[in-house]
Amino acid sequence: MKISGFKYCLSFLIPICTLIAFSDPSKWAYLTLVVAFVLIPLLELFLPQNQDNFNAEEENILLNNKFFDLVLLGHFIIHIAIVYLFLNLVSTEQLTWIQLIGVVLSMGISNGVSGINVAHELGHRQHLLPKFCAQLLLASTLYVQFFVEHNFGHHKYVATPEDPATARKGESVYGFWVRSMWKGYFSSWKIQMKMLGGKSFFGIENKLFWLHILEFILCLAIILAFGLKAFSCFLGAALIGILLLETVNYVEHYGLLRHLDSRGRYERVMPIHSWNSNHTLGRIVLFELTRHSDHHFDSTRKYQILRHHDQSPQLPFGYPGSMLLALTPSLWRKIVHPLLQGR
Repeated sequence: MKISGFKYCLSFLIPICTLIAFSDPSKWAYLTLVVAFVLIPLLELFLPQNQDNFNAEEENILLNNKFFDLVLLGHFIIHIAIVYLFLNLVSTEQLTWIQLIGVVLSMGISNGVSGINVAHELGHRQHLLPKFCAQLLLASTLYVQFFVEHNFGHHKYVATPEDPATARKGESVYGFWVRSMWKGYFSSWKIQMKMLGGKSFFGIENKLFWLHILEFILCLAIILAFGLKAFSCFLGAALIGILLLETVNYVEHYGLLRHLDSRGRYERVMPIHSWNSNHTLGRIVLFELTRHSDHHFDSTRKYQILRHHDQSPQLPFGYPGSMLLALTPSLWRKIVHPLLQGR
């Protein structure tokens, strides 16, 4: 099996499309949207899936290759640059409403891929610098509570009624958006206060408080430097990125539940508790997030060595296609519910 990491250069497809969209909105404003949710889903219908896993020796080689970390660093840098270029574009150029909507959508999709998704990968790292970069990326998308809720809540309670980010069987993606965002936010504060253990609310240990301060400073700086119009566009793009994340959450665990054991405790998180996808393009663009079953089975595993599990439920399409399918609840239930039988 080839163990080169150069295929992950393709992960820059979305930010590059976003830069092209910003370069000439009159022609390319909707390029990112078309590539992400038309071209990629169509290609994934015809491209072969890959279920191969690496052996222990190959995994060790991959883990010691710094290229994979450099790709993440590249996304961090380019995302910050894209946010600046976006703010400068919408504050200085006279765009039509059609063009403005296109560039906001492009920024929002880039937020989801190079912002929140990369932050998700970095947030699971053990060292402080990657975690700090993850927090900066989340601040740039106005979703810092994800850092606390995802790492200390979602991974503990996934596939249970206690987890806001696990979609219930029969629940529409639109109802899920509201419930996951609302309950997830309050869950993050509940987790943070428990972690403080009586320490000062304003102390450095209150990560969530200071991350919100960082968000506030960023928003104030945008208003002062680029104006209210640019800030409004920034808010719109942030919301799009958040809704993309929550749609991914929806398809990742829809209808899957862990059972209680004889002691009244939930069984261990297993590969059967997350939907999986081996569609190649989605795997690359989203840093193997689509091998979500293995990510929850062992959240310390870096993206380049995530594994396929035969017992994992498999999505009928790749992530982009499944996200589009979820937007039509009746069709989603018709296709996905038969796959839930026996689970």
